[in-house]
Amino acid sequence: MTTSLVAPDLQNLSSIKPRIDSEIDSLVAALPDPKDLTPGQRRGIIARYSAVLEGNFIYWMTAAYLSVQSEEARPILIDNLREEIGDCHPEMLRRFAIAAHAFPTDSDAMAVREGLTKVRLFLGRLQGVQNVLTMGFFESYIQRFMSYLADLAVAQGSTDLEYTDVHGICDIAHSEGLLMALSAEAAINPPDPALDLFEGVNELRALIQTINGNGHATVPAA
Repeated sequence: MTTSLVAPDLQNLSSIKPRIDSEIDSLVAALPDPKDLTPGQRRGIIARYSAVLEGNFIYWMTAAYLSVQSEEARPILIDNLREEIGDCHPEMLRRFAIAAHAFPTDSDAMAVREGLTKVRLFLGRLQGVQNVLTMGFFESYIQRFMSYLADLAVAQGSTDLEYTDVHGICDIAHSEGLLMALSAEAAINPPDPALDLFEGVNELRALIQTINGNGHATVPAA
């Protein structure tokens, strides 16, 4: 399906951010109340999230960096990667999962394998605008998801909330920066109008729904 968004619209962030916000609103609204979940269900969400993010977020952001041509976009992506690596966010996430008694098992890894593979392969095409849009969507979602993830961990008896505390703050700047990078990249490297700009968002959204245990859906055409 062909999206109606083209490069000139992408350069105007006011034309794309409401759509991203709407999709994130629907994901957040579908999250089950932690109080209504069993310990096993809470553990599952944390474990599936950890199974995806610990070993893949830096890969995803690196794919976005390798795909862009804009000199304005590259520093934004590098700063994100530098923070992830310099502060060792994968280890921070691992401690978080362990403290919540939710370290991923092989079953958790297999539950997300299909969706994760689709996201990896999509980002591996190294399409600048689409990759930055996908990561901008994800950072914006994570900003909203962190308080919920913390609530799950607390309900599991955890007191190690460094991961959610850090990301609840830093992902605000990350999401804003990635949307700026999207505008810069679209200006010099406009995508093929025949491509679905939200293909990567759709794949990532489906993976998020698998993590959260509430099914799949796709982003409707604009």
